[in-house]
Amino acid sequence: MTDSVRSILNDPVTSHMRTDPTRLKVGQTVAGALDYVRKNPTSGRVVYFYVVSEEDQLRGVVPTRRLLLADPATPVEEIMIRQVVAIPQAATVLDACEFFTLHKLLAFPVVDDRKQVIGVVDVDLYTEELIDLDRPQEGTDDLFQLIGVHLTEAEQKDVGTQFRRRFPWLLCNVGGGLMAAVLAYLYEDVATLAVMTPFIPIVLALAESVSIQSVSLALQTLHGERPTWKSLWRKVGRELVVGLLLGAGCGLLVGLIAVVWMGKFAVGVALFGAIAGGMTGAAAVGLAMPLVLRVLRRDPQVASGPIALAAADMISLLIYFNLGRLLKEALVG
Repeated sequence: MTDSVRSILNDPVTSHMRTDPTRLKVGQTVAGALDYVRKNPTSGRVVYFYVVSEEDQLRGVVPTRRLLLADPATPVEEIMIRQVVAIPQAATVLDACEFFTLHKLLAFPVVDDRKQVIGVVDVDLYTEELIDLDRPQEGTDDLFQLIGVHLTEAEQKDVGTQFRRRFPWLLCNVGGGLMAAVLAYLYEDVATLAVMTPFIPIVLALAESVSIQSVSLALQTLHGERPTWKSLWRKVGRELVVGLLLGAGCGLLVGLIAVVWMGKFAVGVALFGAIAGGMTGAAAVGLAMPLVLRVLRRDPQVASGPIALAAADMISLLIYFNLGRLLKEALVG
């Protein structure tokens, strides 16, 4: 990947795509498709034939080998691959680079909001050393490794830039710690109880752990995907259920241990509620934060962790202290 390519990583992918991909129709036969391809040749060196509906909406893709070897009377729809990975028109060249390293294909269609094919981007964008499609898989691995290496290099900055990029988000941890101190002060009547204080670290640790797990899972799903608000709510809903199950299991275990240790049922109730509620909220925030930041075009890898951890601490402490205050008579009795 040349320096000129690195300089365009933040450009819209639509500025660098080819706009002449060969579009086959769903109703065509192989013979009709081949005749159409001969009369409408593409300019690219990587050739995938994208199958579209009458409204030009993407329906599938046909590799060249399949098209050449299929019986001429076979409908194109029968030999096409229906699960097509497409790049949205709002993506950048950097996003496209992630698609190549994740899916290891040599080209991707670019689609608009209606799933209509508006262009294609292929590895010509990244390298002039295009490999032969018939070479062994090891050759393709080298190509995608090259793209991945330069993707990483492009995202790395000098020391000063790294500091400016990361320090503001660490202030979330500073703010979270100060807010925790304020909560401990405001709920001093509960936070200083002998039966409550020993369990504060485990309440926070469990919420922070599930939050980081959710952040990591969300960051993995962002490779090769442009999140939307609709997909965000769907994923957060699922993570709420997972967080609730994890929280209920951990809360029940810790609560039972606390009851046996302290001899007070109210301690177990407070811990169960705080851990279950805290882990549920932390899981949802942890998953949502990287997706929200990506939708807002911020760097999710740097910012997600500090924000999610601070939120997890606040949620857990508020639930724990408020339950403790509600059950205070039973706790001190």
